[in-house]
Amino acid sequence: MDKKLQLDFKSTQEVIKEIAFIDSFKGKWTGLEIRESQLLRELKQIATIASIGSSTRIEGSTLSNEEVENLLSNISMGQLKERDEQEVFGYYEVLELILDSYTDINLTKNNIHHLHKILLKASSKDEYHRGNYKRITNKVVAKYPSGSEKGIFNTTDPSKVDIEMDQIIDWTNTNLISKDGGGTDVRVSFKRQRA
Repeated sequence: MDKKLQLDFKSTQEVIKEIAFIDSFKGKWTGLEIRESQLLRELKQIATIASIGSSTRIEGSTLSNEEVENLLSNISMGQLKERDEQEVFGYYEVLELILDSYTDINLTKNNIHHLHKILLKASSKDEYHRGNYKRITNKVVAKYPSGSEKGIFNTTDPSKVDIEMDQIIDWTNTNLISKDGGGTDVRVSFKRQRA
């Protein structure tokens, strides 16, 4: 088996040409992976900013997506004087934790309380209920430039939150199962575990 392949000059040149083509494809593929990775990071950043901006505005924050982006690029916990900034900081930390560890986070009451504690850690106004379900009635209100307000929806009464959260956690853990095409049950994101 120690035979060498003997090729004429023309065939040797043809093989070298094909190898060079394969090598150039490998280089293009590596470049594409790098560009794709950069694009995915940029898309994640855009989605993170949009999500933080939208979610904190539901809670009454007035920061635009551009202001959220500026805040996140220069963030320091000591600088967070306004409640809007504190909420953005907390939301960012929770979102990053979930994105980095979602496969290891079980959907439980304890984990929800822990995420809530992180969410509100910079907000002195929310210290009384940080890491717990709400204790006072609230509703989501749209505030218009004219100064008028309109109720968007009423939230669950505080006396019912604990029971309703238990129900939704149980329902979600039971129903977040999909079929993978091969008929195998696949748990999506969260592992079932009782709080």
